[in-house]
Amino acid sequence: MTSNTTTHPETEIVADDTVPAVRMTREFNAPVSSVFRAHTDPALYARWIGPHELTTTIGEWDCRTGGEWSYSSTDADGNAYDFFGSFHEVRPNELVVQTFTYAGFPDGVSLERLTFQDLGSGRCRIVAVSLLDSFESRDMMIASGMEIGIKEGYEKLDDLLAAEDSTD
Repeated sequence: MTSNTTTHPETEIVADDTVPAVRMTREFNAPVSSVFRAHTDPALYARWIGPHELTTTIGEWDCRTGGEWSYSSTDADGNAYDFFGSFHEVRPNELVVQTFTYAGFPDGVSLERLTFQDLGSGRCRIVAVSLLDSFESRDMMIASGMEIGIKEGYEKLDDLLAAEDSTD
């Protein structure tokens, strides 16, 4: 993995004022197929998801329409943070719709829609919208530090994609 001296594209995270949703937008200097694969291949996903200091282990991973997933992220002190959900729709290089639940708050299920957009010249943009059941749940998710996890995770993904590109 490369050092963090690389300039990473900005991740835009916006809380919607009219519905309990969060929209995340991020561009990558990689083709849609590579970014989609990093979101759907469990071995790759475990390498980049979440903050720098966490290590992720995949439990279940059946990335297809109707499949399910789970993973656990562990910090240096051995504290585990478990997540699970279902894949509702998976369209290669285009769309992933899934539920997302933090096991520590099992009633807080969000519906997430992730789209992949080809920008040409080997670049792409992802747009993720997470819809929660209430503004209170949305605000709790934001307050949990999710912004750090998303930004650092995408930085790790940038590095992973760059390393993959250099081996081609």
